[in-house]
Amino acid sequence: MTKPMTYNGYHGSVEYSPEDDCLHGRLLNINDIITYEGNSLSEIKIAFRDSVDDYLVFCTETGKSPDKPYSGKMMFRVAPEVHAKAALAAQLKGISLNQWAEEVLREAADN
Repeated sequence: MTKPMTYNGYHGSVEYSPEDDCLHGRLLNINDIITYEGNSLSEIKIAFRDSVDDYLVFCTETGKSPDKPYSGKMMFRVAPEVHAKAALAAQLKGISLNQWAEEVLREAADN
């Protein structure tokens, strides 16, 4: 699994362009389109961090709220039997369904 670059709560991709013989990327999981490029790994890392910093400065200067990568809220539907089993598992552990789901998702995401 490819891991994105991370800086100041933002994540960024890195891809290679054979046509341009350079690395390029963009900030992930935000609506605004913020891109960067470099000719080496050290350059792309610096360009990524500079892009995040520039984005935040731009938002401050223009009064725009910067897009946040994640709110921490997840809403999705599951089959009723899965919901019932998850609720029971949480109850047996003595924690809320939200706490149980966060533990399960964290474990799955770390693998």
